[in-house]
Amino acid sequence: MNWDQVKGNWKQFSGQAKQQWGELTDDDLQQAEGDREVLEGKIQERYGDDKETAKRKVDQWIDSL
Repeated sequence: MNWDQVKGNWKQFSGQAKQQWGELTDDDLQQAEGDREVLEGKIQERYGDDKETAKRKVDQWIDSL
């Protein structure tokens, strides 16, 4: 799975993202609209992660899809 596939089917994958990161709100996911950088920023905000940790978490999530 690559990010282009996730972005193209964001409505589908946003539910899975919500399961992965329960602290993200529906509004957070709607604002991301498939934009990886926005998603990583929201993860940083909600979980207090640094940029590299958020990027790694998103990479791991994509690999698990």
